Amino acid sequence: MDPVYYRLLGTTQAIRPDGTAVPVGGARLRALLSVLALRAGRTVPATVLVDEVWGADPPADATGALQALVGRLRRTLGPEAVAFADGGYRRG
Repeated sequence: MDPVYYRLLGTTQAIRPDGTAVPVGGARLRALLSVLALRAGRTVPATVLVDEVWGADPPADATGALQALVGRLRRTLGPEAVAFADGGYRRG
């Protein structure tokens, strides 16, 4: 898959090289994408991602919820978009 570019100012967007937008639905999914894009090339610990995405009100099963959200982001942008590494995730 060709690389995807991200626009983070205003509404978070994913843009393919040909200029077409990839729909990234849901505030939490866009929040996850933003956190990973802002830390490109670095592994973000799962605890940090939970804090950034859910703030002071994380779900009871925060680990499972984060894994489900990462799965949704991979389905949206492609499996190589997010990689698991050392107890966290990084943008692929």
